[in-house]
Amino acid sequence: MYELAIGAIIAALFFDFINGFHDAANSIATVVGTRVLKPLQAVTLAAVANFVGPFLFGVAVATTIGKGIINPDFVTIHIIIGALSGAIAWNLITWWWGLPSSSSHALIGGIIGAGIAGAGTHAIIFGGLEKVATGIIVSPIVGLVGAFLLATIIITIFANKKPGKVNSAFGKLQLVSSTYFSLTHGANDGQKTMGIIALILLTEGVITKFDVPYYVIIMAA
Repeated sequence: MYELAIGAIIAALFFDFINGFHDAANSIATVVGTRVLKPLQAVTLAAVANFVGPFLFGVAVATTIGKGIINPDFVTIHIIIGALSGAIAWNLITWWWGLPSSSSHALIGGIIGAGIAGAGTHAIIFGGLEKVATGIIVSPIVGLVGAFLLATIIITIFANKKPGKVNSAFGKLQLVSSTYFSLTHGANDGQKTMGIIALILLTEGVITKFDVPYYVIIMAA
C-alpha cells in the first residue's frame, strides 16, 4: 500500500505543478499585457511569490480540503488517487484548449466525485461543501462588483490627467497588485495540495490526526 501512497503523493505534487502553470499566469497577465514587465521578469516574480505564499497564511484552506469536504474516516488511497486523476485530467484538457478554468474547482469536484463513487453520499460533509460552494459562487460576483466600482472611480478621477504620469503610477501599482496576487495564489492553491498530502499521510497512518507537517508545506510550496 505504501507504493500507492507514494504514487498518490507524486500525483498531488504533479497537480500542484500543473496548477502553477495553469493558474499562476492569471496573477501576471496585467503586468505583461501592459508591458510593465517582460514575460520572463513576470514569470520570475510569480514563481518567487508563489513559493513564499504557502509559508505566510496558515493552513485553513488545507484543513478544509483535507477534512472539510469528505469525512476522513471514509477516505481510501484509491479515492484520493481518483480525485487527483480527475482534477489533473481536466486541468490538462482546459490548458491544451486554452479554456479558462479553476484548478480549485477541478480538485473539489474530483474529491466529491471520487468520494461518492468510493464511499457513497454519506461520506460527504454537506456543511463543508456548502461553505465551499458559497465561496465559489460569491467570489466572482464580489470580484465583478468590486472591479466595476474601482474602475469607475479610477476612470472618473484620472480621465483628464496626463497619460504618461498616470501610466507610470499605475505601472508601479500593478507590480504591487501582481506580487500580492501571486503571494495569495501560492498560499491558497498551495494549501490545497498540502491538504491532500496530509490526508494521504492520515489515511496511511503516518500521522494519527489531521495536521499539516512543516515538510508538507515545503513540498507544496
